[in-house]
Amino acid sequence: MSKRVSTENVDQSQLPPVALTEEEHAKDHKMSPLKIAMWVAIALLGGMAWVMLAIVRGETVNAIWFVFAALATYLIGYRFYSKVIERYITKPDDRRATPAEIRSDGKDYVPTDRRVLFGHHFAAIAGAGPLVGPVLAAQMGYLPGTIWIIVGVVLAGAVQDYLVLFFSMRRGGRTIGQMARDELGKIGGTAAIIAALLIMIIIVAILALVVVNALGESPWGVFSVAMTIPIAIFMGLYLRYLRPGRITEISIIGFVLLMAAIIAGGWVAGTDLGAQLFTLERTTIAWGIIIYGFVAAVLPVWLLLAPRDYLSTFMKIGVIVMLAGAIVLVRPEISFPAFSEFAGGQEGPVFSGPLFPFLFVTIACGALSGFHALIASGTTPKMVEKERQTRFIGYGGMIMESFVAIMALVAAISIDRGIYFAMNSSAAATGGTVEGAVAFVSSLGLVGVELTPEMLTTAAQNVGEESIISRTGGAPTLALGIAQIMSAFGGTAMMGFWYHFAIMFEALFILTAVDAGTRVARFMLQDAIGNVVPKFREVTWLPGVWMTTAIMVAGWGAILIMGVTDPLGGINTLFPLFGIANQLLAAIALAVVLAIVAKRGIFGWLWIVILPLAFVAVVTVTASLYKIFSPIPAVGYWANHFAFKDALAAGETSFGTAEGAEAMEAVVRNTLIQGTLSIIFVVLALIVLVMSVIVTIKAFRNGGGPDMEDAPVPSRRFAPAGFITTPSEKALEKQWEDVPEVLKPTEAGQS
Repeated sequence: MSKRVSTENVDQSQLPPVALTEEEHAKDHKMSPLKIAMWVAIALLGGMAWVMLAIVRGETVNAIWFVFAALATYLIGYRFYSKVIERYITKPDDRRATPAEIRSDGKDYVPTDRRVLFGHHFAAIAGAGPLVGPVLAAQMGYLPGTIWIIVGVVLAGAVQDYLVLFFSMRRGGRTIGQMARDELGKIGGTAAIIAALLIMIIIVAILALVVVNALGESPWGVFSVAMTIPIAIFMGLYLRYLRPGRITEISIIGFVLLMAAIIAGGWVAGTDLGAQLFTLERTTIAWGIIIYGFVAAVLPVWLLLAPRDYLSTFMKIGVIVMLAGAIVLVRPEISFPAFSEFAGGQEGPVFSGPLFPFLFVTIACGALSGFHALIASGTTPKMVEKERQTRFIGYGGMIMESFVAIMALVAAISIDRGIYFAMNSSAAATGGTVEGAVAFVSSLGLVGVELTPEMLTTAAQNVGEESIISRTGGAPTLALGIAQIMSAFGGTAMMGFWYHFAIMFEALFILTAVDAGTRVARFMLQDAIGNVVPKFREVTWLPGVWMTTAIMVAGWGAILIMGVTDPLGGINTLFPLFGIANQLLAAIALAVVLAIVAKRGIFGWLWIVILPLAFVAVVTVTASLYKIFSPIPAVGYWANHFAFKDALAAGETSFGTAEGAEAMEAVVRNTLIQGTLSIIFVVLALIVLVMSVIVTIKAFRNGGGPDMEDAPVPSRRFAPAGFITTPSEKALEKQWEDVPEVLKPTEAGQS
C-alpha cells in the first residue's frame, strides 16, 4: 500500500473543495414538476391509507394499509420536516471538521463511511423495544400503537436522535450526561448523569436477558450469532488494510458470509455434534455475552463493533423489508379491533395500566427512546465524517427503527386474536396448558374470538414447538406472526423454519444494542469520573478505558446473572421499569436539547423541541405517579408491595400468582426495589426538566446564551451527505478520486 501523509500535514490548496456550495445544494434538491407530482402522489397514498386505518375500518382491515401509511409518512417527514430542522436549527457546515477527523485515533474517533455508520447506528439503537413493545401494545387494539409509532417518530423520536447526535458531534462527542452538566449546571447535570448511568445499566441488562432467552437451548441461533463475530473482524480488517473505501465490495462479501452462517447454523443444529456443542445453558450464554460486551467495548471501534453492526443491519433491514414485501403480496386481513376491550380500563392480561400513559411507555423504542440519546451521544458522534450526514444517520436511522416497530405490530396482529392472548398471558393465568389457556381466553369476553384447543396445538406443531402457551415477552408472538405471513410462499411445512429463523433474527437484532450500549456506558462513566479526575476523559488512556468498562459490565452483568439464575429476582424485578425509565431518559435528553437550542437564540423554531418534550414529560411523569400511588396492585408497585407484605403478616403461604412464602417474600423485595427506583428516576428527571426550563427562560431574556461547542477547525476531507450521492456530490467525489494517493488525508493508525 502506498504511503499517505497524515491529515494535518496536507496542504489544502492542493486538494479539491471539502464541501458543496449552497448553490450546488439548492440545485441538487430543486423541486421539478415531476418531483412535485411524485410527492403529491405519496401524500395521497398516505392519506388514503390513514383513512382506511382510522375511519373506514370494517370488521377486518387489510395489512397493506399499515405499510403504505408508514412509508408515505416517513418519506414526507424525512424529506420536509427533517429539512426544516436542518435549515433552521442544526445548520450544518461541511467545511467544519468533525471530532472523528480532528481527534482521529484509530480506536474510538474514526471517520467512518456514512453507509457503514448508518448500519452501526441503526443496529445499536434497534434493540428489543421495536420488536417486543408493539407486540405487547396490541392488547389495546391496533390504532393507538400505529399512530404513536408512525406519527410519534416523525415529531419526537427522530427529532431527538438527530438533534442529540448533531449537538454531541459539535461538542467533541460528549455524552448526554456531560452535555447536561455543561448546559444545565452542576445540579441538573449531576441529576442527568446519575439517571443516565442507572438507566443504562438496567437497559443493557434487559437487552442481554432477551438475547439469553432467545438463544437458550437454540444451537442454530448460537452458532449463527457467534459466527458474525469473526465475519465482522474480517470485514473491519478488509476495509482498514486490504481494500480501504471498498464499501460495496465488502458489503457483498459480508452479506454472502452472513447468509452462509445462517444456512450453516440450521445444518449444524441438525447434527448430533453441532447440537451438543452449541446447545448451551442460559447461564453459559450469559457469561459469554458479558465477556463479549467487555471485549467489544475496549477493542478499536473499526475492528469489531462498527462492521458487526453494519453486518447485522443487512439482516435486520433485509428481514423487515422482506416482511413488508410479503404483506403487500399476501395482503393478510387483520381481525384485531382498532380499540380493544382493554383500551378503557386499567387491567389487562398482557400488561396493566390505562391506555394513557402506558401505551406510550410500553412501545418503548418504536417511536421515542431515551436509549437512542445515549448512542447518539456515545459512539456515533465520534465516527461521523461530515456534519450534513447527521440528518441521514440520526433522523433516518430512527425512521428505519419505527418501520421495524410497525412491521412487528402487523406481524403480531396478523395471527388469531385468541392465540395472541394465549401466548402473551402469564402461566399463572393460563395454567400453562391448552385447556387452561382456552378457558382463560374465553373468560376475557373477547368479541368474535372462538379459541379451541386444536388451534393452539396445531399452531405449536406448525412451528415445531411443543407448546406456545404463555410464551410471554413478545418475541415468540412476533416469530409466529412472521412465520404465518411467510408461509404463504412455502406452505405450512416452512413455518417451523421461519419461526426459528425469526427467533434467531431477534437475538442478533438485540445483541448489537448490547455491545454498543456497553461502549457508550464506558464513555458515560469516563465523562462522569472525568469531572473529578480529568485523566479519565482521555479515551486513549487504557487504564481508564479498562477500569470504566469493567465497572459498567460488572453492573449490568451482575443483574443479568441474577435474572438468569433467580426467575423472581434480578432483571425480572427491573423489567417493568424499562419502558418508563427509557422514556424518562428521553425527557432528559430533550430537556438538554431545549437548553442548547435556546442558547443558540433560535426561539422561533423552539416548538419543534418543546412539542415532543412536553408530551413525553407528561406521559412519563403520569406513568411514574401511577406506579407509585395507584391503589390497584396490578398497576402500583407500592400497592402490590403492601398487599403481599400484609398477606405474609397474616400467615398466608400463597397469594396472587406467588406460590409459597419464599415467592411471596421475593415479590415484597422486588416491588420495594421497583417502587424506590421509580421515585428516584422521576425525581431526577424532574430536576433536569426544571433546570432546563430555567436555562431556557434565561436564554430567552438574554437573546441567547454561552456557546459550549468546540472551536471550529477547517475540514480537510469530503464525503457525500446522504445514502444516495447527488450529481454535484458525484462530481466533487470524482475530483477527490483524481487526487494523488500521497496527498489524500488518512486516519491515525493507517498507512
